[in-house]
Amino acid sequence: MKQPEMLFFPASEWVPNHPFLPVLVYRDVLAAGEKDRARAFERLFYDAGWQGLWRNGVFSYQHYHVGAHEVLGIAKGSAELLIGGPDGRALQVRAGDCLVLPAGTGHKQNSGSDDFRVVGGYPPGQHADIETTAATPGELKIIASLPLPKSDPVYGSDGPLVSLWRKDIQG
Repeated sequence: MKQPEMLFFPASEWVPNHPFLPVLVYRDVLAAGEKDRARAFERLFYDAGWQGLWRNGVFSYQHYHVGAHEVLGIAKGSAELLIGGPDGRALQVRAGDCLVLPAGTGHKQNSGSDDFRVVGGYPPGQHADIETTAATPGELKIIASLPLPKSDPVYGSDGPLVSLWRKDIQG
Protein backbone atom coordinates (compact mmCIF):
# COMPACT_ATOMS: atom_id res chain seq x y z
CA MET A 1 0.00 0.00 0.00
CA LYS A 2 1.47 3.32 -1.07
CA GLN A 3 1.37 6.20 1.39
CA PRO A 4 0.10 9.44 -0.13
CA GLU A 5 1.85 12.78 -0.08
CA MET A 6 -0.01 15.22 2.20
CA LEU A 7 -0.41 18.86 1.16
CA PHE A 8 -1.84 21.50 3.49
CA PHE A 9 -3.18 24.78 2.12
CA PRO A 10 -4.16 27.93 4.00
CA ALA A 11 -6.98 30.07 2.63
CA SER A 12 -6.01 31.62 -0.72
CA GLU A 13 -7.75 34.84 -1.71
CA TRP A 14 -11.44 33.84 -1.91
CA VAL A 15 -10.80 30.06 -1.81
CA PRO A 16 -11.23 28.75 1.75
CA ASN A 17 -9.37 25.41 1.42
CA HIS A 18 -9.94 23.02 4.30
CA PRO A 19 -9.04 24.34 7.77
CA PHE A 20 -7.27 21.15 8.91
CA LEU A 21 -7.47 18.25 6.41
CA PRO A 22 -4.67 17.77 3.87
CA VAL A 23 -4.99 17.02 0.19
CA LEU A 24 -3.77 13.45 -0.40
CA VAL A 25 -1.74 12.71 -3.54
CA TYR A 26 -1.28 9.05 -4.45
CA ARG A 27 1.26 8.47 -7.23
CA ASP A 28 1.16 5.53 -9.65
CA VAL A 29 -1.83 3.84 -8.04
CA LEU A 30 -2.49 1.88 -11.22
CA ALA A 31 0.20 -0.03 -13.09
CA ALA A 32 1.39 1.33 -16.42
CA GLY A 33 0.12 -1.87 -18.06
CA GLU A 34 -3.48 -1.32 -16.92
CA LYS A 35 -5.43 -1.20 -20.19
CA ASP A 36 -8.55 0.64 -19.02
CA ARG A 37 -7.57 2.93 -16.14
CA ALA A 38 -10.96 4.67 -16.10
CA ARG A 39 -12.73 1.38 -15.45
CA ALA A 40 -10.06 0.38 -12.90
CA PHE A 41 -10.51 3.65 -10.95
CA GLU A 42 -14.29 3.27 -11.08
CA ARG A 43 -13.97 -0.25 -9.68
CA LEU A 44 -11.63 0.91 -6.88
CA PHE A 45 -13.84 3.82 -5.90
CA TYR A 46 -17.06 1.80 -6.11
CA ASP A 47 -15.59 -1.05 -4.06
CA ALA A 48 -14.51 1.50 -1.42
CA GLY A 49 -18.09 2.79 -1.20
CA TRP A 50 -17.55 6.10 -3.00
CA GLN A 51 -20.44 7.27 -5.20
CA GLY A 52 -21.53 9.75 -7.84
CA LEU A 53 -18.78 8.52 -10.13
CA TRP A 54 -18.16 10.53 -13.27
CA ARG A 55 -15.68 10.76 -16.18
CA ASN A 56 -14.50 14.07 -17.58
CA GLY A 57 -11.64 16.52 -17.01
CA VAL A 58 -11.03 19.25 -14.45
CA PHE A 59 -12.57 22.69 -14.98
CA SER A 60 -10.20 25.36 -16.28
CA TYR A 61 -11.42 27.84 -13.66
CA GLN A 62 -10.71 27.87 -9.93
CA HIS A 63 -13.51 26.31 -7.89
CA TYR A 64 -14.14 24.31 -4.73
CA HIS A 65 -16.90 22.22 -3.16
CA VAL A 66 -18.68 22.95 0.12
CA GLY A 67 -20.80 19.79 0.33
CA ALA A 68 -18.31 17.06 -0.61
CA HIS A 69 -14.82 15.72 -0.37
CA GLU A 70 -13.73 14.64 -3.86
CA VAL A 71 -11.50 11.95 -5.36
CA LEU A 72 -9.86 12.45 -8.76
CA GLY A 73 -8.31 9.42 -10.46
CA ILE A 74 -6.20 10.34 -13.48
CA ALA A 75 -7.33 7.82 -16.08
CA LYS A 76 -5.55 9.14 -19.20
CA GLY A 77 -2.97 11.70 -20.17
CA SER A 78 -1.31 14.28 -17.98
CA ALA A 79 -2.01 17.77 -16.71
CA GLU A 80 -0.89 20.59 -14.50
CA LEU A 81 -3.49 21.27 -11.83
CA LEU A 82 -3.48 24.30 -9.56
CA ILE A 83 -4.47 22.98 -6.14
CA GLY A 84 -5.20 25.21 -3.15
CA GLY A 85 -6.59 28.33 -4.82
CA PRO A 86 -4.93 31.18 -6.72
CA ASP A 87 -1.88 31.12 -4.41
CA GLY A 88 -1.81 27.32 -4.25
CA ARG A 89 0.58 24.83 -5.79
CA ALA A 90 0.90 23.73 -9.42
CA LEU A 91 0.87 19.94 -9.36
CA GLN A 92 1.83 17.69 -12.27
CA VAL A 93 -0.39 14.61 -12.53
CA ARG A 94 -0.38 11.71 -14.96
CA ALA A 95 -2.34 8.58 -15.72
CA GLY A 96 -2.41 6.31 -12.69
CA ASP A 97 -2.21 9.11 -10.10
CA CYS A 98 -5.05 9.88 -7.68
CA LEU A 99 -5.89 12.93 -5.53
CA VAL A 100 -8.31 13.27 -2.65
CA LEU A 101 -9.43 16.86 -2.08
CA PRO A 102 -11.10 17.72 1.22
CA ALA A 103 -14.13 20.00 0.95
CA GLY A 104 -13.18 23.64 0.40
CA THR A 105 -10.01 22.85 -1.55
CA GLY A 106 -9.58 25.02 -4.61
CA HIS A 107 -8.66 23.30 -7.85
CA LYS A 108 -8.44 23.98 -11.58
CA GLN A 109 -6.66 22.66 -14.65
CA ASN A 110 -3.89 24.97 -15.89
CA SER A 111 -2.90 22.80 -18.85
CA GLY A 112 -3.14 19.22 -20.02
CA SER A 113 -2.65 16.73 -22.79
CA ASP A 114 -5.43 16.38 -25.35
CA ASP A 115 -6.35 12.97 -23.94
CA PHE A 116 -6.47 14.06 -20.27
CA ARG A 117 -9.36 12.25 -18.53
CA VAL A 118 -10.35 11.96 -14.90
CA VAL A 119 -12.66 9.67 -12.94
CA GLY A 120 -14.15 11.45 -9.95
CA GLY A 121 -16.44 10.64 -7.07
CA TYR A 122 -17.59 11.47 -3.55
CA PRO A 123 -18.18 9.76 -0.21
CA PRO A 124 -21.70 8.40 0.36
CA GLY A 125 -24.27 11.08 1.07
CA GLN A 126 -22.09 13.91 -0.24
CA HIS A 127 -22.70 15.83 -3.44
CA ALA A 128 -20.46 18.33 -5.17
CA ASP A 129 -21.54 21.88 -5.65
CA ILE A 130 -19.44 24.23 -7.77
CA GLU A 131 -18.37 27.32 -5.82
CA THR A 132 -16.56 30.21 -7.53
CA THR A 133 -16.91 32.94 -4.91
CA ALA A 134 -15.88 33.38 -1.29
CA ALA A 135 -17.53 31.05 1.21
CA THR A 136 -20.09 32.43 3.63
CA PRO A 137 -19.63 31.86 7.38
CA GLY A 138 -22.27 29.11 7.15
CA GLU A 139 -20.44 27.41 4.28
CA LEU A 140 -17.17 27.55 6.23
CA LYS A 141 -18.91 25.70 9.09
CA ILE A 142 -20.18 23.05 6.65
CA ILE A 143 -16.68 22.55 5.20
CA ALA A 144 -15.12 22.15 8.66
CA SER A 145 -17.79 19.76 9.93
CA LEU A 146 -18.47 17.64 6.83
CA PRO A 147 -18.33 13.96 7.83
CA LEU A 148 -15.11 12.12 7.07
CA PRO A 149 -15.24 9.28 4.57
CA LYS A 150 -15.41 5.85 6.18
CA SER A 151 -13.01 4.49 3.58
CA ASP A 152 -10.04 5.46 1.48
CA PRO A 153 -11.22 5.57 -2.17
CA VAL A 154 -8.20 3.56 -3.33
CA TYR A 155 -7.46 1.13 -0.47
CA GLY A 156 -10.81 0.81 1.31
CA SER A 157 -11.54 0.88 5.03
CA ASP A 158 -7.94 0.20 6.07
CA GLY A 159 -6.44 2.75 3.70
CA PRO A 160 -4.27 5.73 4.62
CA LEU A 161 -7.02 8.36 4.30
CA VAL A 162 -8.93 6.87 7.23
CA SER A 163 -6.02 7.10 9.67
CA LEU A 164 -4.42 10.29 8.29
CA TRP A 165 -7.59 12.36 8.28
CA ARG A 166 -8.74 11.12 11.68
CA LYS A 167 -5.31 11.93 13.10
CA ASP A 168 -5.62 15.47 11.74
CA ILE A 169 -9.00 15.90 13.42
CA GLN A 170 -7.76 14.53 16.74
CA GLY A 171 -4.72 16.82 16.61
